[in-house]
Amino acid sequence: MQEIEYNLNFYNDIPNKEAKQKIAKKIAERVKDGDIIGFGSGSTSYLTVCEIANKIKKENINITAIPTSYEIKMLCAYYNIPTASLNEKKPDWSFDGADEVDGNNWLIKGRGAAMFKEKLNIKNSKIVYILVDETKIVSKLCSKNPVPIECCPDALNYVIEEISKLDIEYIKLRTGKGKDGPIITENGNFILDVMFNKIDENLEGKLKSIVGVIESGLFIGYDNIIIEK
Repeated sequence: MQEIEYNLNFYNDIPNKEAKQKIAKKIAERVKDGDIIGFGSGSTSYLTVCEIANKIKKENINITAIPTSYEIKMLCAYYNIPTASLNEKKPDWSFDGADEVDGNNWLIKGRGAAMFKEKLNIKNSKIVYILVDETKIVSKLCSKNPVPIECCPDALNYVIEEISKLDIEYIKLRTGKGKDGPIITENGNFILDVMFNKIDENLEGKLKSIVGVIESGLFIGYDNIIIEK
């Protein structure tokens, strides 16, 4: 039987790779034997997992990862890093990336459509290191990236109607390259990308109150977050 080969280089062209690699090495240095760590998603998290794998091999230590995406879970399997769910273990600490970070340490996350599990990890961690390079720092959120909103497919039209009542520039159903139709999240839902004209401290809660919204990519007022540049 022919052996199956997996291409785990999910990020072939990583922008600002040198800066992200530096952050990844810095986070890997924090790893201690026996740690239970929430593994985020995205290119910087990908590099961080690779650096952690190097440390595990070099120092012969054992950790458990709680991954937020299938890509990162596959990477853990490739490196023989044991994984668990939040129903099984609670992370000692977590790391993740971000699409945008403002001066209040408010975040937009979810370009990779994994913000639901990312937010679960953040909510369950005492400390979360958000790994960003200078391109992710903005004066206000929605400067470059829209806010991703995961919604139940059956509620799509209602969610669009309700969000359209807010102060927005546009709302779009996310579709993907090489795929006919909308992007489907790991939870079986759709993603709406919404560019807001104004984001205040209440917006995250307003979005979650809309029936059919599973989660938003807004992370506002989380006091366990440490920005790591």
